[in-house]
Amino acid sequence: MYRPLELFIGLRYTRAKRRNHFISFISATSMLGIALGVTALITVLSVMNGFETELRERMLGMAAHATISTYGGTLDDWQTVEEAVSEHPKVIGAAPYIQKEGMLIHGQQVNGSLIRGVLPDEEKEVSKVAESMVSGTLASLEAGGFGIILGSDLARILGVLQGDKVTLVSPSANVSPAGMLPRLKRFTVVGIFRVGMYEFDSALGLIHMQDAQRLFRMDDGVTGVRLKVDDLFRAPYISRELASEMSGIYQVRDWTQYHSNFFRAIQTEKTVMFVILLLIVAVAAFNIVSTLVMVVTDKQTDIAILRTLGATPKSIMGVFMVQGTLIGFVGTLLGLIGGVALALNVENIVPAIEQLFGIQFLPADVYYISDLPSELHGSDVVNITVIAFLLSVVATLYPAWRASRTQPAEALRYE
Repeated sequence: MYRPLELFIGLRYTRAKRRNHFISFISATSMLGIALGVTALITVLSVMNGFETELRERMLGMAAHATISTYGGTLDDWQTVEEAVSEHPKVIGAAPYIQKEGMLIHGQQVNGSLIRGVLPDEEKEVSKVAESMVSGTLASLEAGGFGIILGSDLARILGVLQGDKVTLVSPSANVSPAGMLPRLKRFTVVGIFRVGMYEFDSALGLIHMQDAQRLFRMDDGVTGVRLKVDDLFRAPYISRELASEMSGIYQVRDWTQYHSNFFRAIQTEKTVMFVILLLIVAVAAFNIVSTLVMVVTDKQTDIAILRTLGATPKSIMGVFMVQGTLIGFVGTLLGLIGGVALALNVENIVPAIEQLFGIQFLPADVYYISDLPSELHGSDVVNITVIAFLLSVVATLYPAWRASRTQPAEALRYE
């Protein structure tokens, strides 16, 4: 089988047992460094992709894809608005809501909370709370029953279980001869939910919308209408369509406006982590420079003989580029295999390490989610692999060029 001279000699140099074991050690170190760098890059980006996706799904499981409200704070004609937006082909769910802040008290435990008034039958169309119930059901909220459903961490903080009583302190005040007094109302805990996101599990309480209207003195008004669309990534476009179609002054906001800074921060972190970890690959790739420079010095006599036999500077350059490229290729391939394998199994590996050493990498009260998800994107794998390999090829250029400049007479003078 025909093989170019440069490829034949380059592969032979790579396979040959070198007299200088230090050169072999640096070659192995360069190869291992590239492999570790590529593995780290693929794994970290996969974890950040999984973290972003998991966070978005959990956040939008409780938050709306879009909301319609008024600038005045109370939406009185919400039935009309709900009927109008439900006719849009991209809107698959709509539900009114009331959202206020309050304080929940049980015994000596006091905790500030976000109180959301909902209609149970319609809330199922825009959120996953009905699927996340630990005890009780969303249907347990009945008008006039003054029941409340708490997040699991909020229930733990207050020390309550299903059936216990809690007191809700409303920011609205009653005027009495004794002065301004806060409005108090006792609620029965009829359910507990857990969506897996500490922001909601530790602070959100759900009550029936009619109870919320009475408590917060909103008559028949609501805070707004929450929407669920068929494609959450098209929510901004759909929101603008709805705003232009509806008559009246309404405020239409989508989830990207509520959480834009947060997801932009995640994207920035991904970019920064990519650059930092890419430097590891770059350092390992440029170790190839040191390896090939020493190989060129070690092979001065061989280079001079090849030149004497008619090899061109271009051929000599190709020989050492083949050798350096092979080191980079093997390192990149090992990193690709290791990175993909680790990214696909990180969700099982991390819990095993936590259990083995009795530690927790992501405490729920510090981070938004307490597990370590992973989502492998083919585009990330391709980009990382191509960049790592190109860095390896670029690292061979200077040593190969230096080898091609070897003068046969000078190299053979003392042989």
